[in-house]
Amino acid sequence: MGQLLDRVTAKASALQIPIQAHLDVTWKCNERCVHCYLDHGIGGDMTTDEIRTLFDQLAAAGTFFLVISGGEIMLRKDIFDIVAHARSLLLDVRLKTNGLLIRKPEAERFGRLGVRTVDISIYSWRHEVHDAVTLIPGSLARSLAAVRYLRDEGMEVEMRTTIMRDSAADYPGIQALAKELGVVARFDPTMNPRLDGDRKPFDYRVSNETLKEIYRDPRLAEEAYCAPPSPVDADVLDGHSCEAGHGGVYITPQGDVTPCVQFPMVCGNIRRNTFAEIWNGPQFRRLRDVRVRNLPVCSTCANSPVCSRCPGLAYSETGDFRAPSSIDCEKSFARTGIPSALMQIRSAASSRAQENGAGFAGLGASSPLVQIAGIQ
Repeated sequence: MGQLLDRVTAKASALQIPIQAHLDVTWKCNERCVHCYLDHGIGGDMTTDEIRTLFDQLAAAGTFFLVISGGEIMLRKDIFDIVAHARSLLLDVRLKTNGLLIRKPEAERFGRLGVRTVDISIYSWRHEVHDAVTLIPGSLARSLAAVRYLRDEGMEVEMRTTIMRDSAADYPGIQALAKELGVVARFDPTMNPRLDGDRKPFDYRVSNETLKEIYRDPRLAEEAYCAPPSPVDADVLDGHSCEAGHGGVYITPQGDVTPCVQFPMVCGNIRRNTFAEIWNGPQFRRLRDVRVRNLPVCSTCANSPVCSRCPGLAYSETGDFRAPSSIDCEKSFARTGIPSALMQIRSAASSRAQENGAGFAGLGASSPLVQIAGIQ
């Protein structure tokens, strides 16, 4: 089944069909997670009717997989109406929630609506650690209760864990808990900058040494250790970095359309244009025209065949989605042990600056090394 879905998704991407869509219905939340990248004070959420119209347009464009997320989805009083309309269009619905407001009646309603999968954020199996992340006492107990209610209604439940500095050793306990509950545990060490560019969430990242250990642990190996990587060939250079803007799309609560939740390049707003007009518009077309061989730095990198390069993180860091992302460079280095092209450029720039006795400032803002590496 997985291979079939992979082929369908690849075909949709090739045909530029937005088979996967992700909608945040609100950025309001009843938790205050220390690493969260959202601004919970931003309002202006789309109305129920606006969301229904959006779903109609997505379905007409070929969307099949729909993620409904937040913020916290259960803070929308119309969440069941929203899900019901998506299911009436035969969209495959995946929910993302912290579960604090889901009890048996809510789980039963989602089950009757035909929700297939629910992701619940779990940061540790230890109550004191999880609750220190969410800043809500008792939150782990309530989230785990929701896991049980949703599981009992026949939904696939995944416990989603961001591996952080203070809980990096907790994943075996989370896996044991998931096994006990009969659900899936998934882990991700990636941190995202806040919407306003603030890098405060990076304070909670694991160390590079811990990152190396994570990629060498087969229990976590969604992106496994792989040294040396495969050669950089024509297939790699002719490929895309990811499916964002090709077969996938993200919509904010306010109707802004971007390639991905991690890619804040606004391509239009469904309150002003139809989804089809935005999806077929100039910004998405410009994104789709870019191949790995068009990336000035990444096309020269030995890690390109295995790098999980995110153009959205590059865009957040540099304002240019064709630039390398230092976050992904660190991840590829942890996986392969080979410094990325960006790391080598920065190392060379540092050595040259030290020889000149002037630091990076001595290179000047017009230096190609400074511009490419994003040093200044």
